[in-house]
Amino acid sequence: MAALRSLFSRLPIRWKLAVWSSLLLCILFVLYNGVQYFTINQWMVSEGKVSIRKSMNELQTLLQEKHLSAQEIVNSRRLFENLNDRHQMIRILNQQGVPLLSVSNELPEDWFLPQAARSTQIMTAWHLEDQVLIMRSPLNSDHFTGTIEIINNMENIEKISDKIKAVMIAGGIGAIILSALGGVFLSRQLMRPIQSMTDTMIRIRKKGLHEERVQVSDNNDELSNLGKVFNELIDQLERSFLQQKQFVEDASHELRTPISIIEGHISLLNRWGKHDPAILDESLRVSVQELERLKGIVNDLLELTRAESKNLEQDVPAIDISHTIQYTLTNFKMLHPDMIFRGELTLLEQVQVHITPQHLEQLLLIVLDNAVKYSGSSKEILVIGTLERNEVCIHITDYGIGIPTEDLPYLFNRFYRVDKARSREQGGTGLGLAIAKQLVKRYNGDVKVSSIEHIGTTVTLYFPKPELDMLDK
Repeated sequence: MAALRSLFSRLPIRWKLAVWSSLLLCILFVLYNGVQYFTINQWMVSEGKVSIRKSMNELQTLLQEKHLSAQEIVNSRRLFENLNDRHQMIRILNQQGVPLLSVSNELPEDWFLPQAARSTQIMTAWHLEDQVLIMRSPLNSDHFTGTIEIINNMENIEKISDKIKAVMIAGGIGAIILSALGGVFLSRQLMRPIQSMTDTMIRIRKKGLHEERVQVSDNNDELSNLGKVFNELIDQLERSFLQQKQFVEDASHELRTPISIIEGHISLLNRWGKHDPAILDESLRVSVQELERLKGIVNDLLELTRAESKNLEQDVPAIDISHTIQYTLTNFKMLHPDMIFRGELTLLEQVQVHITPQHLEQLLLIVLDNAVKYSGSSKEILVIGTLERNEVCIHITDYGIGIPTEDLPYLFNRFYRVDKARSREQGGTGLGLAIAKQLVKRYNGDVKVSSIEHIGTTVTLYFPKPELDMLDK
């Protein structure tokens, strides 16, 4: 038994499913056929009892109506032979239990001894391998008192029972074979998605995550859902690896310049600047500036990575955006007292959007900071709130140098700068709009830029209205 258990434990899951399903179906079939066979057998015995009672009633009625004496009963053999059935014996006994008449049709008379009865009896008995049904009933008439004994060999019932048993055995063997084949087929169907996932994992191990996914059916069952979850997990892993790769590439690209500058100045100090105060002061000043720039790049990269690593925000309460916009403008004016900030937010009063106040403020600061940096000689920034269809729009416009048309498609790329020299002078890292894009996407929104060179630029933030707000409108 231990060896069998050990062998079974080493079988693949597919064969375990096939064996267990076949065994279960076999057990169910055996139990069902056993109950069915027992029920049919009992029913046939019950029908035999009904038949023998009917024969007994006919004999009782006949003997009582004819008022036969003992001698007349002995002389009526022909009558009883006609009344007797096949595989049956009729015996008429006197009061002492001695047979007066015995009529048998293919049933030996010596199988069972005659026995007088004071009350009606019916029973089953066995003679070797033959099952018989015995009924004894007292007979009381005007001219005779004794016992009628009928013994019926249930050979026909046994033949039918044997045929039923043979059919059930043959059907059981066929059912076992079919259940085994069905179990193998069913296990293959159930294991196909799992095998597909295994094959996909092997290909991923050899080739990487690129375009390796499990083929998922549209059955919407547990296995297809498992395949969908697996594909989503692989997609997330691939995005994470791509983000990590992009982060390393961007960081190495952007950090190279300030590190090279710092390295150059340290080399300069090492050669000639140790005893030259002018060179020492200049190198320290530039190195501090580049270190601040390095710090800003690292902070922006981390912020961008956090923004990209999160999915759509769920269950974020709606806020009054006009209040948050006005609050941000007020604070931003204190940082740039020489600028003029005009806000037209009447249409956004009591309009709510699902976003956290911190993220909305961060978005506004990114766009306002860019507007101030590239406003040129103009000192005016315009913030307008509008409602368009099912969206809430925030337009931030500056009247500065503008952006060339060919540069507009690349504004949301990491570290992209329209004028690299001007951006470095103003301390930009080229990550602000990329961060803004990711933050807006987290709230199922969008950000777009329109610009005319030497006239100005408008950045528009789009947010979906809450459903309740749309109904009220």
